[in-house]
Formats: sequence, structure tokens, C-alpha cells
Amino acid sequence: MLTALARLVVPVACPGCGRHDVRWCASCARTAAGGAPWRAEGGAPRLDRCDGRAPLPVWALADGTDDVRAIVVAWKDHGRADLDGLFRPALTRAAARTAPRLAAVATGGPLAVVPVPSSPGARWRRGREPVRSLAAAVARGLTAGGVRAEPVAALRRRPSRDQVGLGARERGRNLASALVLRERPSRAVRRCVLVDDVLTTGATLAAAEEVLERAGRAVVGAFVLAATPPPGGSGRRATTDPRQQFTLGSPWG
Repeated sequence: MLTALARLVVPVACPGCGRHDVRWCASCARTAAGGAPWRAEGGAPRLDRCDGRAPLPVWALADGTDDVRAIVVAWKDHGRADLDGLFRPALTRAAARTAPRLAAVATGGPLAVVPVPSSPGARWRRGREPVRSLAAAVARGLTAGGVRAEPVAALRRRPSRDQVGLGARERGRNLASALVLRERPSRAVRRCVLVDDVLTTGATLAAAEEVLERAGRAVVGAFVLAATPPPGGSGRRATTDPRQQFTLGSPWG
């Protein structure tokens, strides 16, 4: 009765397809968070280190197109914090499935699962740091998969322009001085996994990786909810370049 009354006052609809009276429909849930994690770094040019080292391995749950984009935007910017109930279990499952691939590099203590922080303005508008809840879900999944991990808010973000609408180079310049280390410098060196919402050019993850590596922390992978196909692409792109394969025992896992 109370639920029905609440829906009259504040209508509920799936943020993907718009179906009424459901928080999310089964079809959109499968599209956004129901599949196996896949490697997405091949479509993110800013993750190419240009020095012969393989790009940072990034696992995504979905292509960031159409309904998925709408769902992520609703979760992040339109007050749909209830979508944590869709994304967190999906990321926990994805991290558990991926854990064996990280086991070879997860030595010397638990992995630090580091969320990419929101800008101060975005945090004020949203009233929370949505990616932090994702980092906690990834840490649970990795631990369940046999790799000890814990969420660590190692980064903070100083005021900067919003990334929306910026090109790859502009994103990189915008973030170059915005992301800084939050931890005390005396903290022991640890291996890290990054977590963000959407992978576009890779500029955000590349900037976060650079900050952590300058502080002596090795970044061994990343998880995102969705990856936006590159210009001209129509969907997910599998990693086929041998340099980019995730090989156990290599410097990148």
C-alpha cells in the first residue's frame, strides 16, 4: 500500500527504456549489468603508453550506448542512487570472475581498490561519491575470488572543468593537475586497481594511474560500468593486439 502510494507521488520508471512502475526492467538490467566482463582498453587511445608497455587492462560490464548510457547518467546525475542495487552486485560478480587473472600480481598485501573521485562541484550536486560504492563492490568480488582487496580512497580531485564534451587531449590536460594523492606519503607501497563509471578516451584512468605510479604504487587493472565505443565503432571491441593481452606473470598481470 505504501509502495503504491509512493509511486503516485514520485513515479518510478526504468531509466533505460522508460517502462513505468519498475526501478529497472529485466531487459535493460541484462544489457547494462548482466553480461560477463570484457576487456575494453583497446578502444581508449589515452591508455596507450606509447613506450612499448601494454595499456592498462580495463574490464567493462557493457557498451556505453543508448539505454546503458541513460541508466548510468540516471544513476550518477539524476538522483537514482537506487541503481546501486543493479550495479554493485554486477561488479561484485565481475570482479570475482576476474580475480584469478589478477592473482599473479596481487602479492605483498591486499590490492587497494581505488575509486576515481568526482570533482568538488559534482560531489556537491550529487550529495555523494557514487563511484566509491562501486569500489567497495569490486573489493568484495576480488576477495570472494581469492584475491585480498580493500577499497581505499587514495585520490582526491581539485576543482576543474567538467569532463563532459571535452576531447581526448582536453580531458588529459584538464585532469593533469586536478587529481592528487589523498594518502599520507608514508603509507606502504601497494598495488592498485582503479574503478570508474564510464571509459571514454581513457584520459581519466590514465591521469589516475600516473598520480598513483608517481607515488610508487603499481596500477594493475581497472573496472568500469561501461565503455563508450570509439568514433565510427558500433559496439564492444575485443582486445586482439598481442601486446595488450593480459598475461599472468607479466609486469601488468
